[in-house]
Amino acid sequence: MTNNDILRRIRYAFDYSDTKMMAIFASAEQTVTREQVCNWLKADDHADYKSMQDVDMASFLNGLINQLRGKKEGPQAVPEKKLNNNIVFMKLKIALNLKAEDVLAMMDSADLRMSKHELSAFFRKVDHKHYRECKDQILRNFLQGLQLKFRQQSDSE
Repeated sequence: MTNNDILRRIRYAFDYSDTKMMAIFASAEQTVTREQVCNWLKADDHADYKSMQDVDMASFLNGLINQLRGKKEGPQAVPEKKLNNNIVFMKLKIALNLKAEDVLAMMDSADLRMSKHELSAFFRKVDHKHYRECKDQILRNFLQGLQLKFRQQSDSE
């Protein structure tokens, strides 16, 4: 999945405005313009589309953690220069303060069943013998489950 696709799905799931998106970046101490945010959110074939760099996505996810969980004491987390699906998945899990059971329930709502052991393999260190790479389909299903849970809440309010 591209960073742009992940950003679009998160924005849709939580029904964030451009201003809110800019505030999330700001909480990670990164300044972005409305134009940048809009260009990242445009369809891939749009003339103004801009590809979102890993460091920008990492800043957004760090900002999301700060917004939803509160800033931690001391220096801010340095955004990763290189992201993979495992890191994105982990940061979303942290931001939303989800336990394994919560994640499994979201995956189940998106018609993907997995065990707690399979799930924990995504959150291990790369050199751990039980580490497993998070494929696009897994992350896509998690984001779908996120949308089903949080979009329904905002639609019903």
